Amino acid sequence: MLLIDKACKMLGVPSDMVLKQFGEYFFEFCKRSGYDHMLRTLGGNLYEFIENLDSLHSYLSLSYQEMNAPSFRVENNEDGSMHLHYYSDRRGLCHIVPGIIGAAALDFFNTEISMEIVNQTEEEERTGKKEHTVFLVTQKPVFSYNKRDKFSSLPQYHADSGRQSEKLLNKDLEKAVNKIRDRTSLVPVRPVKKSHWETIRGIVTLGKGKLLRGFDPVYPKTLWIDTKTFCNGLPFHIVFDKELRVKQAGVSIQKIVPGLQTMGIHLDHYFSIVHPEVTFTISSVQKFINSQFVFRTRREMMPESWKRRPMLELRGQMIWMESLQCMLYLCSPLLRTLHELEERQMHIADIAPHDVTRDLILLNQQRLAEMELSNQLERKKEELRILSKHLEEEKKKTEALLYAMLPKHVANQLKEGKRVEAGEFKECTILFSDVVTFTNICAQCEPIQIVLMLNSMYLRFDRLTTVHDVYKVETIGDAYMVVGGVPVPVSTHAERVANFSLGMIIAAKEVKNPVSGNPIQIRVGIHTGPVLAGVVGEKMPRYCLFGDTVNIASRMESHGVPSKIHLSTSAYRCLKDKNFEIMERGEIEVKGKGKMHTYYLIKNRTATENEILGRPIRDSDSGPESIPSFQESRTEVIENACQQAMQPNSGEDQPLAIAMKYVDGPTDVQGACKGRNQARIMDVTGKIYGSKSYRNLHGEQQSSDHPSLLNQERFKPAIEEPEIRNVRSNFCNVL
Repeated sequence: MLLIDKACKMLGVPSDMVLKQFGEYFFEFCKRSGYDHMLRTLGGNLYEFIENLDSLHSYLSLSYQEMNAPSFRVENNEDGSMHLHYYSDRRGLCHIVPGIIGAAALDFFNTEISMEIVNQTEEEERTGKKEHTVFLVTQKPVFSYNKRDKFSSLPQYHADSGRQSEKLLNKDLEKAVNKIRDRTSLVPVRPVKKSHWETIRGIVTLGKGKLLRGFDPVYPKTLWIDTKTFCNGLPFHIVFDKELRVKQAGVSIQKIVPGLQTMGIHLDHYFSIVHPEVTFTISSVQKFINSQFVFRTRREMMPESWKRRPMLELRGQMIWMESLQCMLYLCSPLLRTLHELEERQMHIADIAPHDVTRDLILLNQQRLAEMELSNQLERKKEELRILSKHLEEEKKKTEALLYAMLPKHVANQLKEGKRVEAGEFKECTILFSDVVTFTNICAQCEPIQIVLMLNSMYLRFDRLTTVHDVYKVETIGDAYMVVGGVPVPVSTHAERVANFSLGMIIAAKEVKNPVSGNPIQIRVGIHTGPVLAGVVGEKMPRYCLFGDTVNIASRMESHGVPSKIHLSTSAYRCLKDKNFEIMERGEIEVKGKGKMHTYYLIKNRTATENEILGRPIRDSDSGPESIPSFQESRTEVIENACQQAMQPNSGEDQPLAIAMKYVDGPTDVQGACKGRNQARIMDVTGKIYGSKSYRNLHGEQQSSDHPSLLNQERFKPAIEEPEIRNVRSNFCNVL
């Protein structure tokens, strides 16, 4: 009602107009919701339509248990008007009724109506209903069809239409009777006097059903059924007079309520009215005689064996017998399922064969069985959905673990059962690192302390791989191997690895030596050159790098200085013009390589420590060394799900990694392939490499079957090579 009041204030119209419009809209809404056919079949005229609205509400209440529908009662007047009684628990909504009834009359019966309130009281004529409104309904037909005669709209047409119909019926009846007489006059036999029923049957046959338009029932003089047959044939019926004294009852209802066998008892002592909610008097019953009545047995009047059962409910109609001044209640037990039948210790045989209650119980039982099956299917569907959700989560975890071990495109090919081809990358940058005096630390500590130390260090390094987008190849003991430009070729591979190495030196200071308690020291070596990359092994496949570049990078690490980043000549060439501060070390003797000119990477002149470590930038970081163009290179926060799942044992929270942005130019592979994802395939060597060959990448000596020896002529030492800035990819089969 608050909404109605607000609408009236905004529109400046009375509330009854708003409610009437709502009623018209509600009728159209019910039609669109699928009740159009049901509403059309309620009655052949407006009186029958309103009279059966309560029956429709009773049916709908079986599906909608909480529905509290209003009630309607209609009375015909001599002048053709009607009095519509409206009962509702909700006050103030009576003006919706003219909108609903008016829309139904115009749509279903082509009739315009006018409704005015003649009485409105708060008297509880129906128990439980708070408002009783009486409408005067007058009807006026609307002739809007083209097929109708143009004179049909005249007032005289309505007065003559009834007389014309009556004349046509009398004319048809007269013709039929004359035909019968003509046929009987031709037969030379003694005329036989026909009974009234035979005459009517012949007229209906000859007239081909036209008399149905003017149907007038004929009743026999006496009732051709004895009282015993009537009580057995209608096992659920009660006859009572104005004082509610029981005069007659069916056999089944006598069996259930033994007190009814004593004639003359009062019906309201054994039953209460559930619907409609009226007082149990003959006048109230006569007012609502067109409604469906539901009786319920009173528990206190039932036999001792019945008091622990659910009470029986009867549903039926009331028929007033004027000649006997008695009311006939034709009813059936209100039962929906076999379970309710068993609870009342009744049987199907107690219900008459002609009673549709039998079919209702059996059909409803079948419907309940189908609903239970549907519910089981829904439960199974929900279980499958939950299992599918859990399976998807486990699949994501498995994929995350697989992608942490292998490059994504390689892992996808392995999942699909495809053979992974090896690829030759003409230029990449490889980094090796190890812990200084790691052997001495292991000799003086418990194994678990070594594990915790390495785990704390490697988690920090792994986070840096996300910041600088480099690929972690392998960890063996304290050795950590990273490559830039593999498996995805990028032109900034050297800058990425250089910034990663600077971050390693800083991050290593946060890890404590379990022996001395001081920060650990690491050595870092970097080299740039060509490699061959592919998957080795089947049970534990690893994405490995092969070639002399791997060996030189390992030598840079082993010949390095603690807390220093050792660069080869080729790595220096890639970084010398990239805003890095580099110090020349000079010429040193490298085992297996002879003399090499090497360098030390000191720092990045344009990036702050927080940027290199992937931490949020503070205001204090914006100093003279910062360059605005480099600050713009910071990108959004990238969450590493795998690293969050592997928290360090010390309980330290891993901060979110802020990736540094690198501007990569086009490579030869990207230009030549024209957008293809993989390079061309070619066979480089027919030798089969085992997983043990990778262990030699970190050793000081090379065995005769090391793949780098097979490619010594193909891969020249990096110090003798001209500067290589492009990547050319070729593939061979590696088993």
